[in-house]
Amino acid sequence: MSQVDHAVRPAVLGFARDHEGVTSRRSILSGLLAAAAAIAASEGLSALLNLRESPILAVGQSVIKLTPGPIAEAIIGVVGHADKPLAVTSVVVAILLLGALAGAWWTWHRLRAYALVVGLVALASAAVLGRPHGGGGGVLASVAAGAVVVGVLHLLHRDEAHLTVDESRRTFLRTSAVIAVAAIIVGSAGEVLASRHRRRQALERVRSALTLPSRRVAVPTGADLAVDGQGSWLTSNRDFYRIDTALSPPLVDPEDWTLRIHGMVDKELTLTYQDLIDRGLEHEWITICCVSNPVGGDLIGNTIWGGVPIKGILDEVGIRPGADALLSTSDDGWTCGTPLAALTDGRNALLALTMNGEPLPIAHGFPVRQVVPGLYGYVSATKWVVDWEVTRFADFEAYWTQRGWGEQGPVKTESRIDVPGNGDTIDAGTTAIAGVAWAQHVGIDGVEVRIDDGEWQRATLGTVPNVDTWVQWRLDWTATPGDHSIEARATNTKGEPQTDERAGVLPDGATGYPGINVKVT
Repeated sequence: MSQVDHAVRPAVLGFARDHEGVTSRRSILSGLLAAAAAIAASEGLSALLNLRESPILAVGQSVIKLTPGPIAEAIIGVVGHADKPLAVTSVVVAILLLGALAGAWWTWHRLRAYALVVGLVALASAAVLGRPHGGGGGVLASVAAGAVVVGVLHLLHRDEAHLTVDESRRTFLRTSAVIAVAAIIVGSAGEVLASRHRRRQALERVRSALTLPSRRVAVPTGADLAVDGQGSWLTSNRDFYRIDTALSPPLVDPEDWTLRIHGMVDKELTLTYQDLIDRGLEHEWITICCVSNPVGGDLIGNTIWGGVPIKGILDEVGIRPGADALLSTSDDGWTCGTPLAALTDGRNALLALTMNGEPLPIAHGFPVRQVVPGLYGYVSATKWVVDWEVTRFADFEAYWTQRGWGEQGPVKTESRIDVPGNGDTIDAGTTAIAGVAWAQHVGIDGVEVRIDDGEWQRATLGTVPNVDTWVQWRLDWTATPGDHSIEARATNTKGEPQTDERAGVLPDGATGYPGINVKVT
């Protein structure tokens, strides 16, 4: 090898390494850009086709459906009400990362890149077709997204081999800028034209125009103990907890709503929204809570519901011998198994149309949902309900029981300390310890409070209209300087005390005494 060869060869190899590094980074960036453009195109086309769900939402719903119960519960425990935005964000991030992978493969393993795109389109199409209202439009949007990925990658890598590094870089930047602007325009247009947004606005107008036989009832005298820092005995619609699997609430016009009742019945029946109104609404104070509520948690709310008693409807269709369950299905496909005994024993189980004197909010089940006192929501509180099948527990598994949760779901006797807050510093002297307790459809007989593992002291209870609501309680405590621990326990009207055994929410609700620590100065 000549001296010239010795001098030139390292420079050529260095240029090759630099060029390969630039190409690799550019390929990854092109993949990210292609994925972002595909997302924008999919959302824009979904809006143009007036789809109820875009492929992104369909994939997100499939992810939620396939997530095992313990993992889902752990996620909810960490992120709380942010679980739905997190699910959508996770899908978008996953698509972007897979797009980056397709871009990285594009130069060196193009067949792999094609296979990845085809696989993603197939998965998105399957997710769309697996949804209750999925169809050809969603598949078309999925295919279009895949075509955009391939088209963008082709566009960003065209003539790459015939250009110098600088020319290639400038071409890449110019083309990327055009694609990014186009994606922003398409995505923004999709937001402006979003059929779902328009449908929601239209449905809100329909909801606001409804004149239902509902009533607002003042909080019963003595129910709200009015302790500073404690929430109201009545939970407003705005503050009522929401836990469900819908990434975006179903939008169902009351004019289109029907409830089909079938299965082990003497006669099948289909009810319309007007049918329910014509039957007359009853109004009941009922507290409902989520099985995911931890000890001392806030996934619970109390309000007045207006609706049609479920027992009367089931009596009308006639339940055949051997049936022990009602399998209810939501407009979005979610299923729930409720013991028939809890719907026919005379308790105030309702097909609810109103909440706190107004038509149900969309997020809380408009136009119609179930409310059953004494059962956790996962076995009773179906929102956007459209189908009832009278059946047997032995013949089905509902959504959450498939994921390891208990079959029956009776509410446990529980209590919560609201005031003072855990970790608070308070002044010495007389102060109020206050909270709520609940044992729906059984009722609360008493609440006791213990300071620093001392004797249990009986608290004062508020007055409640029935056994189906929570009850506020308070105890006046003469606080002395120092660090103190406070615990509470409730006893229901059957004489059964709240258990001190600590258990998590799986499989049928958390147990244990609520406790806080405070510093008195």
